[in-house]
Amino acid sequence: MTDLTDTATGRARATADRPAHRDPNVLRWVAAYTASMLGDTVFYLALSWAAVQHGSPAEAGIVTAVSAVPRALLMLGGGVVADRFGPRRVVVGSDAVRCLTVLAVAAVLFATDPGLWLLALLAVVFGTVDAVFMPAVGALPARITGKDQLARVQGMRGLAIRFAAVVGAPLGGLGVAAGGAAAAFACAGLLIAVSVPLLISVRMRELPADDATATTAARDTTAWRDLVGGLRYVRRHRVLGPLMVAIALGDLGFVGPLNIGLTLLADERGWGASGMGWVLAGFGTGAGAAALLLTVRGRVPRAGCVAAGAIIPGAAAIAALAHAPGLPAAVGTAAAVGLLTGLSGAMCGALLQTQSDPAYLGRVTAVAGIVSLGVAPLSMPLSAAAVGAWGTGPVFAVSAAVCALGGVVALCAPGVRRAELPK
Repeated sequence: MTDLTDTATGRARATADRPAHRDPNVLRWVAAYTASMLGDTVFYLALSWAAVQHGSPAEAGIVTAVSAVPRALLMLGGGVVADRFGPRRVVVGSDAVRCLTVLAVAAVLFATDPGLWLLALLAVVFGTVDAVFMPAVGALPARITGKDQLARVQGMRGLAIRFAAVVGAPLGGLGVAAGGAAAAFACAGLLIAVSVPLLISVRMRELPADDATATTAARDTTAWRDLVGGLRYVRRHRVLGPLMVAIALGDLGFVGPLNIGLTLLADERGWGASGMGWVLAGFGTGAGAAALLLTVRGRVPRAGCVAAGAIIPGAAAIAALAHAPGLPAAVGTAAAVGLLTGLSGAMCGALLQTQSDPAYLGRVTAVAGIVSLGVAPLSMPLSAAAVGAWGTGPVFAVSAAVCALGGVVALCAPGVRRAELPK
């Protein structure tokens, strides 16, 4: 008679040995993540369109930006929630709330015209739920596959983000054209709804005994102690602490030039909106190539050095973008920026997950999210003002120097420099 325990163990071992891109459990998570990101893209397009239709440009700008406030303020608390209750439960619950909220607003817009106040309320609710959703999403991959597959999962996640960016915008525009903002909101809600049953079907891996004990013990403390303990854990960690500084500097130097700076550069060079679109397409192609490389390759040796080393030539490419002699050169340079920054970003993400204790992973993800979504966007108005005063060349050069400083910090930190992904 076959021992059922041995059979189950054999199946679990076979699943563990399977590469992430061939693991149905991981593929279900990627499909859920892609659907959710598509919904997000359509949602923000619908929100901006509806805000413009119901108010002045300044009021529309406030409505579209207001979701970032609760997300930045509450994300650390969201990390505590993810660690206390488990990332899968939190992701499923928060995604369901996002779906129901957007569909409810779509129904209201179909029935009546409530004005800007409903859109502002929707943005606040969406940003608040995102503060819980995003740390849980970041913590989930480490619970559905082995640590040796996390670089590959980061590549798959990068492909999902690129796909959502390319497909989501025209899909949202089609919804607006077909039935206005209400139809676009309905489309966003249905896309998010697709992710919920997929997330429910994702199986969680059992934690090692020591990690499970640490996670259970964390629930016996207060939420405030969890929050302070998570920050202390990141600050004292030999890899995570300097890696967070490197990520912060890299994003500060990257976000301004590749957002508002690129728009101003295209206007200055006379490339127009279509030219800017080609440059962004070049960047997206490079970032997509980096994600595809990691998806196929999997583990990258000397991950810490690769993450840090890719930042520096990526920074040089940012500086060179402002001096590109023509549009084709700018597109090629943007592709190099996307390739190098995409590679370093994926490596940093994989290191954050493999170096973190599972009991702290939600809070670690939250700290990284605040760095990227809370601190880095501050560079956009500063970049715009600086370009107006000194032009694109000097601003891109300073931004590149800040970005390169992140790579220098990482290379000077022995823990980061020597960090490896598990085999």
